[in-house]
Amino acid sequence: MNARQILNRWNLRPDKKLGQNFLLDQTILDKIVAAADLTLDDVVLEIGAGTGALTERLAKQAGRVVAVEIDRRLLPPLQSVLADFENVTLIQGDILTLDLAALIGGANVPYKVVANLPYYITSAVLRHLLEATPQSQQMIVTVQREVAKRIVAEPGQMSLLAVSVQFYGHPELLFRVKPGSFYPAPEVESAVVRLVPRADPLLPRDERASFFRIVRAGFSQRRKQLHNALSAGLGQSPSHEIATTLRKIGIDPRRRAQTLNLEEWIKTTRALGDLGDS
Repeated sequence: MNARQILNRWNLRPDKKLGQNFLLDQTILDKIVAAADLTLDDVVLEIGAGTGALTERLAKQAGRVVAVEIDRRLLPPLQSVLADFENVTLIQGDILTLDLAALIGGANVPYKVVANLPYYITSAVLRHLLEATPQSQQMIVTVQREVAKRIVAEPGQMSLLAVSVQFYGHPELLFRVKPGSFYPAPEVESAVVRLVPRADPLLPRDERASFFRIVRAGFSQRRKQLHNALSAGLGQSPSHEIATTLRKIGIDPRRRAQTLNLEEWIKTTRALGDLGDS
């Protein structure tokens, strides 16, 4: 049975507040599992088990699947659908409040993430996963197509989301998913993205708060030149002083935030020093 049939059988309806759009398309489900490149040695963390269509496929390919679902109403149908899979652990809860190490069985357990993310919490979940300890080997996530395009953007089209994701990992847009592949059909297209976390962090942990504060300041007023946006966003130095600092590190202060690459943001963070720490 597909998601629509399972929901009808249990007299359930999708919850709009939870952003529920259940994937029906068998071909897309198979493509997602193929993208995860699973073996029986793999542990998979699935976020948003829904009615179990993807969970079943993951369980057939992986050694162990930890499936998280926030909606308590879906536990009975999930338990029924997954009854024959002894390698699936079903967890009811909010991924943003759960201890990932405890979920997968330890801080040293390698794992992969597969998730059909509700649009309204995409950024929060990605940040949570990318900053997590332990870090996943890779993530296969279904997101709104426009969000996917922002995640994989290059300098000239960068955004706070792009910088935040690319700071932690390497994103790749794999394929599009049409609205009709879901029940209920969303109003926009979706896309599946692969994220491979960086083996070596770009900055030590004690410098990351400054980095993200400065990046947020730079993007706080996208239409302004960088030195003006940073001055307004940080609220501590006149724009002409920031402009002088930017010139010293080879960055034209008249540029916009969306044109900077990660290396330039790191240089900016280190050049502005304590401005990013208060």
